[in-house]
Amino acid sequence: MAVTSSPQNTTTSPPASPEGYTNNAYEKDAAATLDINDKNAKQLEVTTTTTEPTLDFDDLLPHIGEFGRYQKILFLCMIPFAFFVAFVYFSQIFITLVPEEHWCNVPELADLSLEDRVKFAIPIDADGKYHKCMMYNVNFTEMRLKGIDKPDQKWPMTSCRNGWEYNFTDIPYATVATELDWVCGDSYLPTLSQSVFFVGAICGGLLFGWIADRFGRVPSLALCNLVGFVAGVATTFSTSFWMFAFCRFLVGFAFDNCFTMMYILVLEYVGPRWRTFVANMSIAIFFTMASCALPWIAYYLADWRTFTIVTSVPLALAILTPWVVPESARWLVSQGKTDKAMKILKKFEKVNKTTVDPVIYKQFQASCEAIQKEEENNANYSILDLFKTPRLRNNTILLIIIWMAISLVFDGHVRNVGQLGLDLFVTFTVACATELPADTFLTLTLDRWGRRWLAFGTMAASGMFSLFATVVPGGIFSATLAILGRFSVNISYNIGLQYAAELLPTVVRAQGVAFIHIMGYVAQIIAPFVVYLGNIAPTLPLIVLGIIGIIGGFLSLFLPETLGQELPQSLADGEEFGANQKMWSFPCISKNVDDDEEKECSFNRASTATSPGSHIHGASLRASTRGELSSYMLRRSVRSRASCTSLKSNGGGVYITRL
Repeated sequence: MAVTSSPQNTTTSPPASPEGYTNNAYEKDAAATLDINDKNAKQLEVTTTTTEPTLDFDDLLPHIGEFGRYQKILFLCMIPFAFFVAFVYFSQIFITLVPEEHWCNVPELADLSLEDRVKFAIPIDADGKYHKCMMYNVNFTEMRLKGIDKPDQKWPMTSCRNGWEYNFTDIPYATVATELDWVCGDSYLPTLSQSVFFVGAICGGLLFGWIADRFGRVPSLALCNLVGFVAGVATTFSTSFWMFAFCRFLVGFAFDNCFTMMYILVLEYVGPRWRTFVANMSIAIFFTMASCALPWIAYYLADWRTFTIVTSVPLALAILTPWVVPESARWLVSQGKTDKAMKILKKFEKVNKTTVDPVIYKQFQASCEAIQKEEENNANYSILDLFKTPRLRNNTILLIIIWMAISLVFDGHVRNVGQLGLDLFVTFTVACATELPADTFLTLTLDRWGRRWLAFGTMAASGMFSLFATVVPGGIFSATLAILGRFSVNISYNIGLQYAAELLPTVVRAQGVAFIHIMGYVAQIIAPFVVYLGNIAPTLPLIVLGIIGIIGGFLSLFLPETLGQELPQSLADGEEFGANQKMWSFPCISKNVDDDEEKECSFNRASTATSPGSHIHGASLRASTRGELSSYMLRRSVRSRASCTSLKSNGGGVYITRL
């Protein structure tokens, strides 16, 4: 509570009352009442003047250094982990490639040139090309003895009996798919193995999320990378589909977690002023660099086993993590290990060569205790609470559908580059390079244009580009439009989970974001099969991705805008959030109702309040599997605003404002 005192007023004496009474009340009781009120007033005064202010984690960072030497070291430490996640995510594409040109192997004609073998043994299909899955069913040795060296189209045909041979001109190396002949009747196996990978990602997210909550973020980070390393190396020994699929299932355990936990740890220790830079540039620079390098590593190694080892062994470096990366201070606080958290923060102070007043640490410790109690209270809620009231239920379902659409479209574009009619390695590199301008564009616009319209615009644009790519001539024109679709969905992807972290109430935010993230994996299980539709018709994948993108974009318009809005904390707040927003409102041209009333205290949802006098733009953060970083930062913004608006005065009157 906050109390303001009015100036003293001169008053006249009241009329005399009967003996023993004051103002018609028995004098003894009145005196006792006045005494009690006087004591309460003094107690309130003492409480008001002696209560020490508390500091949130982000308030402490400017004192130990927002982006000092230690934070710069951690930022650079993100480089190997960005490479790890790129290797884990994309490497399977390059070890399951199948050359476009392949035909039945005919051992009887091994002495002939490839061109002569194909002309003699392989029939022509309906498209005028040599059949990939059929051969003439004749005795070629006998035919040659008879002097016949040209085929007769009336000869009977049969499926391949002795495997296949491949034209390795465009893809200059054998892959597991060509070694095990995953073509024709088995052409779905590379697609199925990729879906198995994402099933592993779901299981790994749940497992390593539990480990992170139980034993800490650093042990979980190290362990998931080690699992990826062991399973990746084991992949090279695969001699059957199911052995390969099992190894990729285990590699999937490492996907996302192998980088996301490091990403969150670093952002936790970077000050708010630098968080935008670190959050976006770590993805835009490090991840993009790794993604663009990957196809050329495969191209120059030209051996799928060597490539798999080269992209798996580096993950073993994660074993050094406990000696390089500090444990999450917020996790330590949540476990009641405040002393260890303080020890880490003092190490930052030492390395950054800053000096922090002991009083600051004392205030921070008090804040930690309050946050710990708040987290304990939140433990009483579950994800089911999101579906109990109509508006909150609608928003949650929309978030799930939209994120699944974004995940499916993003992964679909990643895997469809091989069907764009250009060099796979060049096209993949260019498509991955769009991550840099996409992240830069998002950094400049997200906190100006808002989430809702930007999500709609980028998803709809991705869909339109994909559909246009199917109607223009194939080759460079079609590929350019498809890559623009990838660029657009890159932006949508970065918006998606931040949107969820802002819309869901604080009490269930981490659980809700984690659930939505897992539903994205479910969509990615389907994505390889969407790309597989290209075997039926080359344009089908882009048509499906285009339609899903447009639908996902339009659904975004039914969500409330979060830019500049006060975050929902309770379930009731979540139910009422956005109820007064208009369908066609646009943040750039709309004025906040609170702008005049609370100009000094207004906050941007994506911003993090800091010490007085500092001004920072919000960071576009990719939410973690647990959603804890966004949850904490956003929850803290609400508390900052509450503290800012708690003291109000009204002339000389005395009144109390409830915090």
